[in-house]
Amino acid sequence: MKRLLTAALLALAAAPALAANDCILDNCADQRPPATDQTDRTGPPSDGPSPRWSGGRGGSSGNFDFYVLALSWSPSFCATGGAGRSPAQCAPGANPGFVVHGLWPQYDNGYPSQCAGNVSLPYAVLSGLGDLYPDPGLARHEWRQHGLCSGKPPSGYFADVRAARAAITIPAALKAPEADLRLSPFDIQRAFIEANPRLRSGMMAVVCRRGLLQEARFCLSRDLRDFVACPQVVQQGCFSQSIVAPAAR
Repeated sequence: MKRLLTAALLALAAAPALAANDCILDNCADQRPPATDQTDRTGPPSDGPSPRWSGGRGGSSGNFDFYVLALSWSPSFCATGGAGRSPAQCAPGANPGFVVHGLWPQYDNGYPSQCAGNVSLPYAVLSGLGDLYPDPGLARHEWRQHGLCSGKPPSGYFADVRAARAAITIPAALKAPEADLRLSPFDIQRAFIEANPRLRSGMMAVVCRRGLLQEARFCLSRDLRDFVACPQVVQQGCFSQSIVAPAAR
């Protein structure tokens, strides 16, 4: 697999730039007031088809079927205006590859949203997340938008985020590439399957946006012990023939 990805290294042609208000990570959504902050990243990506998607619906805290762990490709965010919004995340060498976007409670059909609870994230919890999230604003947003639906207190929810991240092995060729990668979403998925023996096709999705790798999403059981099949999440994956995973600048 390493040889396959190494052979796929190509110089990045002029990749289409995102508009100034486009976001790769949810931390730009965090700038909006909580009352109107309803951004989610489980809808269909712009580079794929638009299959039927039931979207978020009101849910009671703790009532969900499985988790989705979303790992975002930080260089794509930084290459498309993110450096101005999150200088620490985009500092040289800070986040050369995948970073935690969030851990999302999901239904088999749709996902819970607008769950009741205290939207404030205690400083004692937030201060311990610096090695997990690339930006504290993203962590606060994820608690409001997704953590409240987990049915757990902040400490328990973010312990689950940490455990979920630890359960995923990043393929060596995708840890910190020195040059831009141009490859297919299928190649990325196959690399993850080879690096994670219990992962199978149908249990993850590769998401792209305007020709760039946006993130990889993994479906995990509620106890985080197993990968699970998630047809609706898989349908939201990228179907482009070739996408670019830019290297950190």
